Amino acid sequence: MATTGTDDYLHPRARRPLNAAQLLSGQQDEVHPGLNGKLPTMSALSSGRTTPIPVDAPPSVKATSSARKQIRAQQKHRLFPTVVYEPRVSHFDKNSDYRDFRGFFVLFWIGLAIMVMTTMLRNYKETGTVFAMRQWGTFTQNVWEMFFSDLAMASTTALALPLHRWYNSNQGLMRWSTLGMAVQSIFQAVWLAFWVNWPFLRQWTWTAQVFFTLHLLTLFMKMHSYAFYNGHLSETRRRLNELDTPETASTQGAAYRYPSRRTHLHEIQDEDDEKENDDLSSLRQLREDLAFELTSPLGHISYPQNLTLYNYVDFLFCPTLCYELEYPRTERIQWLELFYKALAVFGCIFLMTITSDEFIIPVLQESALLLQGSTRFSDSALILAETISRLLFPFMIIFLLVFLVIFEYVLGAFAEITRFADRQFYADWWNSCDWLEFSREWNIPVHHFLRRHVFSASRGHTSRPVATVITFLISAAAHELVMGVITKKLRGYGAFAMMLQIPIVVVQRSKWVRGRKLLNNVLFWCSMILGLSMMCALYVLV
Repeated sequence: MATTGTDDYLHPRARRPLNAAQLLSGQQDEVHPGLNGKLPTMSALSSGRTTPIPVDAPPSVKATSSARKQIRAQQKHRLFPTVVYEPRVSHFDKNSDYRDFRGFFVLFWIGLAIMVMTTMLRNYKETGTVFAMRQWGTFTQNVWEMFFSDLAMASTTALALPLHRWYNSNQGLMRWSTLGMAVQSIFQAVWLAFWVNWPFLRQWTWTAQVFFTLHLLTLFMKMHSYAFYNGHLSETRRRLNELDTPETASTQGAAYRYPSRRTHLHEIQDEDDEKENDDLSSLRQLREDLAFELTSPLGHISYPQNLTLYNYVDFLFCPTLCYELEYPRTERIQWLELFYKALAVFGCIFLMTITSDEFIIPVLQESALLLQGSTRFSDSALILAETISRLLFPFMIIFLLVFLVIFEYVLGAFAEITRFADRQFYADWWNSCDWLEFSREWNIPVHHFLRRHVFSASRGHTSRPVATVITFLISAAAHELVMGVITKKLRGYGAFAMMLQIPIVVVQRSKWVRGRKLLNNVLFWCSMILGLSMMCALYVLV
């Protein structure tokens, strides 16, 4: 405020007009009365806090928007700062639409860095070395033997290509629908049995066996998907060719299609419930359906143009387990992003090694000695319970690091190498309310494979509950195999825990528990963290 020598009143200082454009337009109205006092159209630019008004919006909407802008401008230019209060919710409120919590992801890595620094200082103080690295020897043993064995294992899967060419060209017993499927299944069974036992025969370290077994299961699923999907296409093509002579061809029914990518297991309808489409009985419609089935979703390639060695090798490197004739691709490889992901892989492995060396192996060794001297069941149970409680937090860290190294960095790196465009390898599994939802969102590639080649294949011969049980049994067997490789024991604890998920899901989806998302998510996380440490303690100590 300002005063003059002769005036006793306070006068405000001269300020800029609230809206210079409006002031200028007002001056123009005086010179050009033909504007009838109308203001020029306001700019559609937005500061990011409001939604721009379309040009063709109704006059009432434009007037309301203009009034709101003028009020906000007046609030900003009050003499005393004004706090604007609006009906809003917090970011963590259940009704909030805010989803960007990347800062917690950064905090996670900062917390791990703090853990590493404190571990380094403690080790240097106690032993004079920065890292103990008790597991380093397990990484350096059997490296070259494992490399050549892994190369041989991957190469032998390529036998599926000449076998399928044989099925496709054969018009007799060796076609896919007669003996071709049986021959392929026998080959896959022999292949799996040989390579599962190979690391045990060579007496590799547990780290080498874990890597080899995980890659073995990956290649087995890829080979199965390649063979059985191409087998389906070979029979479809054979039927399409038979329609060239419709007098002797069968025109009943349409070509079978797998469930779409977005279809969940519980959304697949029974075949008995589907209505028969009358148009499918026509020869022309059936021919179009069969031809459509033989063409890739992108429309660039058709069966059997895909039966090449390049196509098969490309599929082996693509981060997917379900074979398709072609996949969407990015324009180019981002080499810097590939470097970051490769670096993150080694960083995660380093952090997992530090966590196991400092917080898991010492606890298991101490508990093993205590259990050897224990004579009463109550003492053993107490030691086991204490061991599980001490492993809760370390195994939660290991679990998160395993998730990141596989689904974010390893698969992301291979997606970058192959320019694979679909990189949704996981969904928001951390918000899961039951184990069935977790199984769909934690590992999307495996979920797609089990739904397509296990559940859907079983569904054609059994009921839906039986097909679900078969799917869980196969998944449990794979998990039990991995635990057996790590601990050199086959106890069945992991398989039992996997099958226990089915009745738990039934309870969680009952009318008394269903809909309570917060409670179910808390139960999911508690069972997840407790289950990991319990499985480790049981397999190692019992």
